[in-house]
Amino acid sequence: MEPLPFDLPPAGPQWRTPADLREPGPGPLLYTVAGSPLGDLLLLGDGEALTGVHMSPAAVPEGAERAPDAFGTAVKELEAYFAGDLKEFSVPLAARGTPFQRRVWRQLTAIPYGATVSYGDIAGALEAPGASRAVGTANNRNPLSIVVPCHRVIGADGSMVGYGGGVERKEHLLRLEGIRLR
Repeated sequence: MEPLPFDLPPAGPQWRTPADLREPGPGPLLYTVAGSPLGDLLLLGDGEALTGVHMSPAAVPEGAERAPDAFGTAVKELEAYFAGDLKEFSVPLAARGTPFQRRVWRQLTAIPYGATVSYGDIAGALEAPGASRAVGTANNRNPLSIVVPCHRVIGADGSMVGYGGGVERKEHLLRLEGIRLR
């Protein structure tokens, strides 16, 4: 007897192709501040790629050079995202972290717009099924919030879990993407 549709196991997340994520270049650290519905965003870069997106309050790193012109694409993409017109970022990304953190951050970019996954889903996609806590720690250290969508990670039971920018901001981002919250 064939199982009825509601007897079938869940299919699991439908992953997109992960974005490229490279190491930041050796040049000077550049920054600008961009407004958003979540408050000011501190954007950091190496002149070729976005290396950080931090929500306020965020301090400009010592020695960073203000260079608003270096962030034109990132600012335009963030504006389009917040307007509901952009579902996938294309700005080049670079992030400094351990090899495992970088694998997790890259996998975060594969979570589709408007979808959520659990830490366990990410650990499974990385073929490290026992690494849910390590995934959570890496997720918490994501330097590219919003663009590398750590806000799309929720608890296995569907609950809101912590977010570096605050749960209120996480809920705002999820609602923006059309996700209905409990």
